[in-house]
Amino acid sequence: MIQNMQIKPVDSPQLRRLFLEMPALLYKGNPNYIRPLDKDIEAVFDPSRNKAFRFGEVIRWVLFNNSGEAIGRIAAFVNRKYKTRGDDVPVGGCGFFECINNQDAANQLFDTAKKWLSDKGMEAMDGPINFGERDKWWGLVIQGFQSPLYCMNYNPPYYQSLFEHYGFQPFFYQYCYGMHPKETLAKKFFDRHAALTTDRGLSAHHADKKRLDKFAADFHTVYNKAWAGHGGNKELSLEQCKMLFRQMKPVMDEKVIWFAYYNDTPIAMFINLPDLNQWFRYLNGKFDFLHKIKFLVLRATVKNKRFAGLAFGVVPEWHGKGVDSYIVVEAAKIIQHDLDYEEYEMQWIGDFNPKMIAVAESITPVKSRILITYRYLFDRNKEFRRHPLL
Repeated sequence: MIQNMQIKPVDSPQLRRLFLEMPALLYKGNPNYIRPLDKDIEAVFDPSRNKAFRFGEVIRWVLFNNSGEAIGRIAAFVNRKYKTRGDDVPVGGCGFFECINNQDAANQLFDTAKKWLSDKGMEAMDGPINFGERDKWWGLVIQGFQSPLYCMNYNPPYYQSLFEHYGFQPFFYQYCYGMHPKETLAKKFFDRHAALTTDRGLSAHHADKKRLDKFAADFHTVYNKAWAGHGGNKELSLEQCKMLFRQMKPVMDEKVIWFAYYNDTPIAMFINLPDLNQWFRYLNGKFDFLHKIKFLVLRATVKNKRFAGLAFGVVPEWHGKGVDSYIVVEAAKIIQHDLDYEEYEMQWIGDFNPKMIAVAESITPVKSRILITYRYLFDRNKEFRRHPLL
């Protein structure tokens, strides 16, 4: 038991810096840990960069032992837009949790977040989650402790015990799937592909940086038809999609971003990017002018062996017609023969989405990583219910 712990809200430049620096001390000597860029973490807590502030608020704390050493941190947030179908109580969130292997320290962090959320009218908290979209900083790793993908949480195995001994329960599991990019696809992919190639209206093309706005518009079409409204995903505007593609452009590999079309109308997408963490791991969280120069040198000289699957979708009217196999085989013709990647990992898919899991497992059954999003009900006598299936 640790005596005389003290928890302080982050309300000064010194504590903001400590909030960022504390995990690097905790993971010192761990070869799989990749320190996130400070700018990416700070963006979550910056009202000028995080649109979630329009619907909520956030606070963060650092925990100290009686010697004044930082031994933990946590953030808590409320967001009026954060709601899962079936919720019958208001739910807040906690995230950016880091802690030494000590249940008393973890309990103090969780208790602090719980009290703040309760004072804000919340009756449950999910965690570890992000104050924002689900594509960043979401879930606790429980299997597959290899180096994390860009903007993915990383944690030691003992965190699972800290959460579950406090009383958190799994709200949903998050599965990542991995494979070597040169692996031969299952025969059924080629059979379905062959059945569709006779239709001359069908085609597939990889992205082209010279026509970036065109492919952003295609993404806008497919994403909003295939994903908006599912699993907490919100509809994206055309301008948001254009901005997203412009942000991706400096690190984009055109040959791993694919779209399928029918008579030039986009009907499916297969969006991948090189894993930026394979370069960012050398920057120690920094991205000032000199580190940007270093990043450009790294990108030009250090081979990136891993690329990551960010989004896959087929518009509803083409479900069940084999378009998923068609676009994967078309992409594989280029990826497997022209590119030199050695690792492929799909970003997480929630276990509440069995259709997407089936697509992923048809490509590879190997779960490269498993994470959990937990929920803690403040009323300990209330019935716990898991995330509903889509």
